[in-house]
Amino acid sequence: MVPSAETTETTPDSPAGDLPWSQAPYPVLVADACAVVVHANEAAGLVFPGVHPGSALAETVPGWLVAAHARHTCPVPAQRPPAGASTAQGPVGDRSYEAHPTPREDGTVVWWLVDDTDHRLAREALRAERERTEFLVRSSNLLLSSLNLERCMDVTAQMAADHLADAALVIAPAEGYELPVVACVRGGSPAVSRAAVDPTGVPGLAEALQGFPPVPSRWLDPSAAPAWLVPDGLGAVGPIVITPLPGHGVPAGALVLLRGEGGSAFTEGEEVFARLFAARAGAAMSAARLYAEQASLTDTLMRELLPPSLRQVCGVEYAGGYRPSKEHERVGGDFYDVHPAVDEGAPSLVVLGDVCGKGLEAAMMTGKIRNTLHALLPMADDHHRVLSLLNTSLLNTENARFATMVLASAARDGNAVRLRLTSAGHPAPLILRSDGRVEEARTRGTLVGALPEITTETARVTLSPGDTCVLYTDGISEARGGPMGGVMFGEERLRRALSECAAMPAEAVVEHVQMLTSEWVGTGRHDDMAVVVIAAPRTHHLSAVDGHTRGRFTA
Repeated sequence: MVPSAETTETTPDSPAGDLPWSQAPYPVLVADACAVVVHANEAAGLVFPGVHPGSALAETVPGWLVAAHARHTCPVPAQRPPAGASTAQGPVGDRSYEAHPTPREDGTVVWWLVDDTDHRLAREALRAERERTEFLVRSSNLLLSSLNLERCMDVTAQMAADHLADAALVIAPAEGYELPVVACVRGGSPAVSRAAVDPTGVPGLAEALQGFPPVPSRWLDPSAAPAWLVPDGLGAVGPIVITPLPGHGVPAGALVLLRGEGGSAFTEGEEVFARLFAARAGAAMSAARLYAEQASLTDTLMRELLPPSLRQVCGVEYAGGYRPSKEHERVGGDFYDVHPAVDEGAPSLVVLGDVCGKGLEAAMMTGKIRNTLHALLPMADDHHRVLSLLNTSLLNTENARFATMVLASAARDGNAVRLRLTSAGHPAPLILRSDGRVEEARTRGTLVGALPEITTETARVTLSPGDTCVLYTDGISEARGGPMGGVMFGEERLRRALSECAAMPAEAVVEHVQMLTSEWVGTGRHDDMAVVVIAAPRTHHLSAVDGHTRGRFTA
């Protein structure tokens, strides 16, 4: 413990604790108001060679101690620091000392010097470790805040250039014959490019891209760095570090750190820290790449599972609408398709179905059913046979789900449309006449995928100009909502809604049904809902474009 003003005697030869100043194990010197040394013990002489009584402080001790002594011997007492309140600190050679002042009544100041080099180094190491930890946390937060691969590469390059080196490159695995590269210099913005180069031309780069341990920087010759490896604005290259960016099972790329010519070499600690940063960056890039691949795969599958856009086919007007059971989902267990006739005048096949279940699993089963039905198109005229073969296929499928569906074969016959309708455990189609009457098609059958044999009954219906046929799933008729929140929409309410759509185009009928059912369920839970409308052409056709629009008609 450094003696205080209260425990220090007034004469230079008085003891400091149990020891006189001359025998203190740490440097002690006393100087007067004129900055002249009055006393210096042996330890002080070892630290400050040449210091002795009568010598000037300015000639024997560092400037930081001279300045501190001047503050404590200021002629104006009010401007002097309080006793023990102003510890001075500074270097002495390659060591660091704290100087604790004790002003005396005779105007001299006793300076007790304590070697705090080890403490200072420990504090600096702790501060550096805290800064590195904060940097890693900050970089992890930035990298993991995005699942965009390009964004992750930009952040990695910029943070590495600003905190680890003078410039940095993030190199992703080759795509074809090119390497995706993001380069950044300190204080600059990331620059994206593609380099058609051979990575084996840079020692350690090909190995890093394959996930092998990094090559020590002292083994890399900066003069051999190719031009494409040097970012614009860096100038001549100095020390280089190349380290892999480890990913989830496969390497995510490589990180190249560069310092300008004359820059200090990377220490072993800096290289280890670079690898810690690279591990976090590689994990983020790998996660972003995996997400992009999964998103692309999901999008491809979704395009195959989503219901198609319907239009006029072979002179018959079609429209469809679908709403999954959950707002965040795009597909579910309801589906519909229109398969145009191959030969002119032949009927097109319309399919609307409902697979047991909801969500992605049900959607996958709808995909299997749709593919199977597509393969059975050559025998589409025989509804019973198609449904029987589909039933056998589902029974032989592991973890199969049963389904209900309705098949409709539609063919143009002058201004009318001839329909053959076959239900397999599905609500019978409704026929909306041009005068507002609603009829139920006389078709029924057993569901598909549950029993070894199925039974069906096919109905034949003719749609006159202005008539429509409505196929729907039970998600519409069984939708619960209304004023009390638990009442089913019901078939009667659906019939009344359709009667309001007399002579409307097919798309308008679909939109009206969807609007009413959406208002009925509100924000409540509901099943998948699908509706398909088949409409006969209206009379007095005025205009159409390539058969792909409804055209305009008079009543």
